[in-house]
Amino acid sequence: MAEGKRACAKGFADTAIHVDVKDYYGNVLKKSSDLKSNACVSPAQPVPAFIRQALKKVHTEVSAKYYGCGLVVPECLEGSRILDLGSGSGRDCYMLSQLVGESGHVTGIDMTEDQLEVSRKYVDYHMEEFGYKKPNVSFVQGYIEALTEAGLEESSFDIIISNCVVNLSPDKKRVLTEAYRVLKDGGELYFSDVYCSGRLSDEIKNHKVLWGECIGGALWWEDLLQLAEAVGFSPPRLVTASIITVGNKELQDILGDFKFVSATYRLFKVPKDSKKACQVIYNGDITGVEDSFHFDCQYTFKVGEVVQVDGEVASILSGSRFAEEFTFQPSGAPCEPCGVKPKVGIVNPFELIQQLGTGSPGSATGGCCGTQSAACCK
Repeated sequence: MAEGKRACAKGFADTAIHVDVKDYYGNVLKKSSDLKSNACVSPAQPVPAFIRQALKKVHTEVSAKYYGCGLVVPECLEGSRILDLGSGSGRDCYMLSQLVGESGHVTGIDMTEDQLEVSRKYVDYHMEEFGYKKPNVSFVQGYIEALTEAGLEESSFDIIISNCVVNLSPDKKRVLTEAYRVLKDGGELYFSDVYCSGRLSDEIKNHKVLWGECIGGALWWEDLLQLAEAVGFSPPRLVTASIITVGNKELQDILGDFKFVSATYRLFKVPKDSKKACQVIYNGDITGVEDSFHFDCQYTFKVGEVVQVDGEVASILSGSRFAEEFTFQPSGAPCEPCGVKPKVGIVNPFELIQQLGTGSPGSATGGCCGTQSAACCK
């Protein structure tokens, strides 16, 4: 394995971790069945029909060389410009291509050329399969810490997704900073990743097998909150969480008392000035969630139902792509300026799992790892 840093295009330094990860996903793995752990298990809850149909249209080689697990599919995608961090063979990009429609666009960025070769090979195939006159998907070689160097423009994306890839980065603050830069105002970073119950020791962080299995690079969930605030994002909204267990006794002995979860958060690029608490009514026009929209673990909006939301959520809903999906009206109850604080939502994924029951899985489209998997990565 390479040591130290290797120079990359346009000034970005390729760390030893990047080299190791590229070697594993570019040379060691040739197909999904080459994964050496029980990392990728099927979602416990059924995948919505419209997403299943979209996945069926993805070429078999693209699906076979996809090394992620679960699905990370936010809502309200029609016409959106989406960026997939760590897009791998392109499976999620081609699935999302159908959901954004011909007027939208999906960009995948990955540092592994072998994976990109597969994803680029089938662009024309998929556009013909989808009935599009011109491609609405493109793939870029680059690093999720260096979107600028990869040529991605500031304020150019409505949504960024990532499926269990951020943990593989040695510089997570830089990942969030770059994501914030390329998002439009009102944009969202919707991503699933592995988190731990505390800051990991250097022994764990430097263990190549644990890092490759997406455990060694796991972020303490509280550090995510601090990093998001430092970068400029709204406070993270926890969507789903599911427990991860490591079955290998040797690795478990190294991990000691640390616990791990797969969790999905949504972070928004909205103005800092918080709005007052208000009442909102979901209009029911978002594809796939016409009856009920699960925004996060605190709020689920049923069509036509009046829901009191705190000022933070009011700012997010009114300042993002969801603004046209809700009717907003003044609060009928005391609000924050009146001295009454709204109910605080759960941000600790371990607390959510306790409420749901130990080992309870996340949603079909929200978690990157199923319950009792070793880990997961692309």
